[in-house]
Amino acid sequence: MQNKNDVVCFCPLEGIIDVISKKWALLIINAIGNYSSLRFNRLMEELRGISPKTLADTLKQLQEEGLLKRESFAEIPPRVEYSLTKDGEGLREAVIPILKWAATRQCSKRKKCSVSYSKIPAHRIKNRVTQEKDASAEAGQD
Repeated sequence: MQNKNDVVCFCPLEGIIDVISKKWALLIINAIGNYSSLRFNRLMEELRGISPKTLADTLKQLQEEGLLKRESFAEIPPRVEYSLTKDGEGLREAVIPILKWAATRQCSKRKKCSVSYSKIPAHRIKNRVTQEKDASAEAGQD
């Protein structure tokens, strides 16, 4: 018979996994973590390729999960900045070992990554992956 203390509830994981498994969520968390706080347009610059709607929707979901804080300033023009909450910072720190693991994997189809893991601008991660895919595709066409 199983003891009540041996049962692990995965309910808290459901919401967070739904949010962070989205294509841009971890890149947004990384970008904001690199700069401590960012405005919407600066995030658009950092995350080249993301649509404004996708960014707005993902920011809202990350806020609802308690990973981001949205701060509005009563200025003209209005200013809004996004920053990581304590939980968001914890998640970002937890993801860095995954980045290290992915960078050191032995995979014949891609080069080893030489980029450091802290302060990686989000668009550089995405661009590096795109460049490696393009280089692999070109090598395969020869």
